[in-house]
Amino acid sequence: MKIAISGKGGVGKSTLAGTLALLLAEQGRRVVAVDADPVANLAVALGLSAAQQAGIVPIAEQVALIEERTGAKVQQYGQMFRLNPQVSDITETYATLHRGVALLVLGAVPRGGGGCACPESILIRALVTDLVLFREEALVLDMEAGVEHLGRGTARGVDTMVIVVEPGQRSLDCARRVVRMCGELGIRDLCFVANKVTGPEDEAFIREALPAGDLLGCIPFTESIRQADRSGTAVLDVCPPEVRARFETILRQLEKRQPP
Repeated sequence: MKIAISGKGGVGKSTLAGTLALLLAEQGRRVVAVDADPVANLAVALGLSAAQQAGIVPIAEQVALIEERTGAKVQQYGQMFRLNPQVSDITETYATLHRGVALLVLGAVPRGGGGCACPESILIRALVTDLVLFREEALVLDMEAGVEHLGRGTARGVDTMVIVVEPGQRSLDCARRVVRMCGELGIRDLCFVANKVTGPEDEAFIREALPAGDLLGCIPFTESIRQADRSGTAVLDVCPPEVRARFETILRQLEKRQPP
């Protein structure tokens, strides 16, 4: 299972990604969770302690690794470097293991006006390609509000793109942009999860705006989720059974969509 999760900033992508990753690990699956959002929050959603988070160095900041694998110096231009660096061992060496989930934080890559062809971006693109196309673990990608780290060929290896929305027009507008980008990259299986739903009116607003049958489920706005975010605790550790059941239902719906 290879899942990418996108949506407008602040809608709860990391909450969903972290919770799904932990649920998959509870099933005994080998799970890799990738924080591909420059505003990295997935470690918090997984419930890593402040000390564990402080010890994580994003891949984009691993200067020695980048220079060794690409053959080029970081922040120097006009260089020749390897376009297909060796990345197959990076997960085992650089991931942070927590509750059965191997967490990789990609970090922010500087972008020029015409896109970044720097060593950092080359290594990260190769790493994501390896994770999506060549590794067997269950993969949960916590994306930024788009599909920045997915190339055209890599994107076709993603089983499902989950777009998180909340009951607001800006969230839905962002979701439509993500849908267009996915179409351009060849990602065909798209679905939605509604977050911060306060009641039937919110759910009806979202359902009316989305294609019929593509909403996997609704996560209610609850004090337990808000407190989990504030305290850096995994949602599964503090939410009531009925909220946990919502996440479990979403995971079951995703499993049904996976190719045989």
